[in-house]
Amino acid sequence: MNTSVLNKKKETVKSLTESVKNAKSIAIVSYHGLTVKDLTELRKNLAEKNATLGVYKNTLVNRALKEAGVEGLDEYLSGPNAYVFSSDVTGGPAVLYKFSRYHEELVLKGGYVEGKVVDAAGLKRVAKLPTKEVLLSMFQMVLNEPMAAFARALSSVAESKTQATNL
Repeated sequence: MNTSVLNKKKETVKSLTESVKNAKSIAIVSYHGLTVKDLTELRKNLAEKNATLGVYKNTLVNRALKEAGVEGLDEYLSGPNAYVFSSDVTGGPAVLYKFSRYHEELVLKGGYVEGKVVDAAGLKRVAKLPTKEVLLSMFQMVLNEPMAAFARALSSVAESKTQATNL
C-alpha cells in the first residue's frame, strides 16, 4: 500500500478517535438515496446543534472506536453509513429524527449515547428528550413555584385585610 495513503488513513483514524472521545452522542445512519441537496441541508441543521456528519469507511470507524474504548457497535458498521458526532446528548439525534420523518431514505441504525450502545428505537427516545436548557428551565420553575404560591397567598391576605378595613 502506498505510504501516503496509509498515512492519510492513520490521520483519519486519529481524527475519528478524537471525535468519538469528545462526542456526547454518536449516531450511525444509513443515507442511501439522499441527494446532495438533502445531505447539505442535513449538515446545516446538524451544525446548528453543534453536531457533525461524516461519511467514513466502516473499517476506519471500527478502528477509531476500538482506540477510543467504545465497544458494541459492530452490528451497525455494515453498508454505506454516515456518522454523526454531537457535543450535546440530544442535539444530533433530534435533528436526525426530525429529518428522517420527512426523508425516508435516512434510516437511524444505532449509536452510542453517554457510554451506552443504543439501537434505532433508543436514538428516537434520546431525540425526543428535552434539551439541557429546557430541563433547567423546568427545574427552575419547580423551584420557583413554592415561593410564587406563598407570594400569591400573602398578596390575597393583604388584599382581604385592605378590603376589611375599608368597610
